[in-house]
Amino acid sequence: MSNIPSDLHYYKEHEWVKKQSDGTYLIGISDYAQNNLTDITYVGFKVEVGGKVELGKIFGEIESVKSVSDLFSPLSGEVVEVNGGLEDEPEAVNSDPYNKGWMLKVKPTNLEVELSQLMNADKYKEYVESL
Repeated sequence: MSNIPSDLHYYKEHEWVKKQSDGTYLIGISDYAQNNLTDITYVGFKVEVGGKVELGKIFGEIESVKSVSDLFSPLSGEVVEVNGGLEDEPEAVNSDPYNKGWMLKVKPTNLEVELSQLMNADKYKEYVESL
């Protein structure tokens, strides 16, 4: 069974968001997603610090020994940080998807509306079990 932390919100494409103390949000992929991808070999971003992400739009890609998958943004906003450590250590997404394996830090621009469209942990668990 996948680890689904209760303090996160989840997007249908298996990305998560976590509020930070400064009002920004971290974005990454769920334990369920990294389990399905298996051994992650590459994480690449199509956005840079100062760039914009949009809800549902592709912000990067992730490769594993099995496949290549797009990464979709669960929030719209300005990118304030990119996890550059994943360039040298993409396997951190496998070992620790919710901490070391985060991908972007975003300052949201439409938070209330978009957060209400994401799933809480219970809904995400139901969603994953239905797949």
